[in-house]
Amino acid sequence: MRETVWRAGRASVELLRGAGIALASYLFIGVAIFAAVAMVTVVGAGVLPESILLVRKTAGYKRRWVGAWTGEPVPEVYQPLNGEVFARVRTAVGDPATYRDLRWLGAHAVYGWLLACCAMPVWVIGLLVDGVWCGLLKQRAVVLPLIERLVDLDAAWSRALLLPSPEALRTARLAERVEELSETRAGAVAAHGAELRRIERDLHDGAQARLVALSMRVGLARRAYDKDPDAAHKLLADAQDQAEEALTELRHVVRGIHPPILTDRGLVGAVRALAAGSGLEVSVDDDGVEDGPRAPAAVEAAAYFVIAEALTNAAKHSGAERASVELVRRKDRLRVAVRDEGRGGADPAGGSGLLGMRRRVAALDGTVEMTSPAGGPTLIEVELPCVW
Repeated sequence: MRETVWRAGRASVELLRGAGIALASYLFIGVAIFAAVAMVTVVGAGVLPESILLVRKTAGYKRRWVGAWTGEPVPEVYQPLNGEVFARVRTAVGDPATYRDLRWLGAHAVYGWLLACCAMPVWVIGLLVDGVWCGLLKQRAVVLPLIERLVDLDAAWSRALLLPSPEALRTARLAERVEELSETRAGAVAAHGAELRRIERDLHDGAQARLVALSMRVGLARRAYDKDPDAAHKLLADAQDQAEEALTELRHVVRGIHPPILTDRGLVGAVRALAAGSGLEVSVDDDGVEDGPRAPAAVEAAAYFVIAEALTNAAKHSGAERASVELVRRKDRLRVAVRDEGRGGADPAGGSGLLGMRRRVAALDGTVEMTSPAGGPTLIEVELPCVW
């Protein structure tokens, strides 16, 4: 009986909140009527958008309330009220959501009070009936739970009135998708530019400098060949060393663009090679990725660089001795998970390596999730769309 009364009291509080919104609705309706009548004046034109914004906030509060009560959020789709006064008025008048909110406002002004008033006799009857039936006879309450049904009815009616049309939802999702793709494209362009600058710097400071030194030594050896063969021989030996170092630099640059090991051994083989050279005890679970057709080269490269960056960070900063890599082949995507048993506490938004990882994955319309509580473990999960 105590639990029943507590739940009925909680539901009554929600009904009283709805009654409060209904009471405020009368004020909003009055303001809306005043703004509509005063539209012929400049003052009225300025009042209308602000009135609509107030109605939007009230409807938004009700949407959040319905989502909290039912566990299913109610989406909202509005056209932004920006620009000069008359542009805002045109937007407010032309937005279908305005009429949807006003319709809900008028209806809620009626049923919000009605449902709250219905709860009062239910309380009186419920305390008498359920007091005996539930409190004394230990049976299941039958009357007081009706108050929760009243709240469910309020939520159902509000959802039906406030829910945007399917066309509006599709348009809003499309706009969000366009914005997301614009941000992703900007990140991909920035990452591409940074990658080009890195390659240029590596070539200029590494291989190019060594090739210049090699050319100079060959030239000196050529001039000294007839006069001092021993010096020429030494210069040629130094030139050979310079050539080998230049080749090493070029291999390093090539690996940064697209590791040849991916082409030669595939993603699983390349990851096992990374694990062997990481300095940690790394277990690799490929979960059938090696079987069947290979993923596209761009997907394999993104997964490889994510794993390489994650293992490098784990070896440098986590203090861990062990890590694990999991590759999971799904119907339309590739999932990568890297976990280390280190100290944790990594900042998901910090570090150029993590930023580059996110940009590389976002360029392929993938997702990156990182969890790193203090004390560990650190887990990086990546999903990449993939057509096998």
